[in-house]
Amino acid sequence: MNATRLIEANRRALARSQDPADIVVEVWQSQALAQAIGNHLAVAGPPELRSEALGLSEVGGRACGVLDAPRLGVEDIRAARLTGTGDAHEVLLGLGRLLGEVGIALVGVAMGAEEEGVYWQCMEAIDAADESRDRVLEMLRRLAVRAEGLPEPDSAAGPA
Repeated sequence: MNATRLIEANRRALARSQDPADIVVEVWQSQALAQAIGNHLAVAGPPELRSEALGLSEVGGRACGVLDAPRLGVEDIRAARLTGTGDAHEVLLGLGRLLGEVGIALVGVAMGAEEEGVYWQCMEAIDAADESRDRVLEMLRRLAVRAEGLPEPDSAAGPA
């Protein structure tokens, strides 16, 4: 399935979730999708995105590890259905929105947490969502630089 469709499916599922446990499952699904999209872009995306895409994949995986893994069958993991990313810019915009929504949802769960462990799990997951979003924003910046035909700031300086 196309990444854009999976992102929208995650956004809808997250928006429908009311119970904190359901929200955490959808956050896990979203980070698994960020990991899968990062993997795909690292392998088959534009060359200027590959290092950040690899970083996105690593952060998404770390975020999944922070959260209690939901008991889902492979067929229930949306990220496992990813077949392609299509337009990288469009996908990254959607993923950035999703990750912003993930952070907001996690703040709500953390504020209502009755157990200290749940609170700290949410704090770590918020940090991971922010880091994932930062990676997405950097990839969008690199795409904008490429579209403008400008050299990357690091390469503009020339040899040291």
